[in-house]
Amino acid sequence: MTTRPRLVVVQVLILALFGTLLVRLWYLQMASGDTYREQAADNAVEDVIVQPHRGLIVDAMGRPLAANRSSWVVSIDRTALGNLSESEQSRVLHRVAATLDVRYADVFGLSRLCGEPGAPQPPRCWNGSPYQPVPVAEDVPQDLAIAIQERSEDYPAVIAEEQTVRAYPQPFGVNAAHLLGYLTPITADEYDRALDDSDPSLNAGSLVGRAGLERSYDRDLRGMPGARGVEVDSLGRTIGSGPFEPPEPGATLVTSIDARVQAIAERELAKAIRVARHTRDEVTGRDYEATSGAVVVLDPDNGQVVASASYPTYDPSVWVGGITESQLSRLYDKRAGEPLLSRPTQAQLAPGSTWKPIMAAGALEHGYDRSDRLDCSSDLLVGDRVFKNYESASYGPITFAQALQLSCDTFFYRIGYDKWLDAGGDSGDVQTRDVLVGNAKNFGFGSPTGVDLPGEASGRIADRRWKRAYWEDNKDYYCKLGNENEYDYEHVFAREFCVDGWRYRAGDAVNFSIGQGDTIVTPLQLAVAYGALANGGTLWEPTLGKAVVSSSGELIRRIEPQRAGRVPVSRANLHYIDRALVGTPKIGTMAWKMVGFPLDQVHIRAKTGTAEVYGKQTTSWLATYDRNFVVVMMIEQGGTGSGTSGDAVRHIWEALYGVKGSKADPGRAAIPGVTPPTDLPRFEPDGHIRAPTSVSAERDGNTGDSGNQPQERHAQRREKPR
Repeated sequence: MTTRPRLVVVQVLILALFGTLLVRLWYLQMASGDTYREQAADNAVEDVIVQPHRGLIVDAMGRPLAANRSSWVVSIDRTALGNLSESEQSRVLHRVAATLDVRYADVFGLSRLCGEPGAPQPPRCWNGSPYQPVPVAEDVPQDLAIAIQERSEDYPAVIAEEQTVRAYPQPFGVNAAHLLGYLTPITADEYDRALDDSDPSLNAGSLVGRAGLERSYDRDLRGMPGARGVEVDSLGRTIGSGPFEPPEPGATLVTSIDARVQAIAERELAKAIRVARHTRDEVTGRDYEATSGAVVVLDPDNGQVVASASYPTYDPSVWVGGITESQLSRLYDKRAGEPLLSRPTQAQLAPGSTWKPIMAAGALEHGYDRSDRLDCSSDLLVGDRVFKNYESASYGPITFAQALQLSCDTFFYRIGYDKWLDAGGDSGDVQTRDVLVGNAKNFGFGSPTGVDLPGEASGRIADRRWKRAYWEDNKDYYCKLGNENEYDYEHVFAREFCVDGWRYRAGDAVNFSIGQGDTIVTPLQLAVAYGALANGGTLWEPTLGKAVVSSSGELIRRIEPQRAGRVPVSRANLHYIDRALVGTPKIGTMAWKMVGFPLDQVHIRAKTGTAEVYGKQTTSWLATYDRNFVVVMMIEQGGTGSGTSGDAVRHIWEALYGVKGSKADPGRAAIPGVTPPTDLPRFEPDGHIRAPTSVSAERDGNTGDSGNQPQERHAQRREKPR
């Protein structure tokens, strides 16, 4: 081929190439121009997540217990901070600390992820998502926050914006910290799981419920984030606004708690503990320590919790915006009583004589008759050990009813010893059937109640199986201790335990029969069991949630009470125990605290308890109920059941029924109409929350036949044999 033909070929190829380029250019600019212009615009728009308002938590009347408020928050964008040099980072953090009048060490610590080199220990470091701006100050004055916004060149990587934070309106001064729980930022692991699960409700800036109702109903309360588009130039500066997708607020949780009753329970518990701490313990010769306590008010017909108080408590707002190291240390401090521990569901103590109605039910179902009489002697010899009646009282042969009213220990010692012999004594057979143990388990003891709160303790039934397992786990320790040449109680016990501590001896059985020894229960478990006595034998899973309602006021779902089972005790025996406990406030161990109370109108049943614990002062227990409520109080190292808790529990009952002077006035009751409302609060279009319709009618005086004399209805329903 000559040179000229070669040039022609090259020219043709060049023309073809230019033609292809022109066609492609026309396609990009004309045919697909709109599409690419939209994509280019998208590349210049940053999506900023807009956090939703967290849902409210309200009481049964619609009063807010947990809400939201606006706050100016200053945060550090860790990603932007990482793009600066170390010297620039230091200058920015020092400037922020000086502007906000906070310690530089605190600002620096929060700018570091927990666990990374140079980071301080939690909670001074940041334990949330590494992609979330870290709040370093909340409730910043508005003018200061705006000044930071306007001087962005002086505060690179610093964000000042208005946010919503959790607030606690405290109707009637309620605390309810252990019921409500608290929020903390989402962790990196949680954020990664949310991405893996494609969960759009969580993002790097989310707050997550960690305890209480905030945790149990977190998914309902958290809402759905929105997004706001922000147009930026090539330098990242804002030049305009883009599309906006509004967030979806979280749902409202309606609870069974009544704020007025909750406030009364908290106040009476704290007062009883203060009084106990100035009351002399005749056994130890010093004032009671009264280290902690709990109150539970329960509706026995459905297990709904009306009030639940724990002492000591704390201010739930300490978690808002991040808790300090000193605040967190105090919540776990044993010397401060470990305020973070929720005593109604997590305190586990020997129940003392409040256990006796459960034992009476077991005895009456297995060999004993309601007409039987047993000797209430001052003491009883079991093996080589003398077990004394409390305060060495002696009443001779008495009935089951009298034994409950007088709280006779030796009466129940005889039952415990008798049933221990029936079960084979100390044969060591862990499979043997112990009817009293079985009955206690049938009342729900030894297992969680199923309450809709996290972290519930299970208690413990110290039966033959448990004792064998305990011995296996601890024999090496006790054998080593027993070899020491000491002869005090602890070392003598260790030597005996080393040899045959697995045996379930007669002493274990008689202690079990009066709620002493190694059996432990929670206040909530005891309230649930007494609820079964009140309603005729049904065990309910206690609940605080009643319903979930959308932010617009529409019902999403009701939280229906769940039956946990039925105690295998005949209606006749339950009725007998119930009638016996009516006598405790009238002629029994609670009578001296109920003088002047209208027991003919408000038919309270009661059982006192004083639990003795080796090395500690006695724990005060008082369990009471009627047809409408169960009220249980516990004060650890607080003294006797009625002596320490009697006045406080009486005052709670007076508030529940509006007792004033010598009569009950339902119109003055803490809960209008006396019984907890069955319907829900009304959510108005204007955002207001109104009390349930039935309660509003009662407040207006339209109580009708259902609200005038609730206790008379109670009497008619309760005096019939079940």
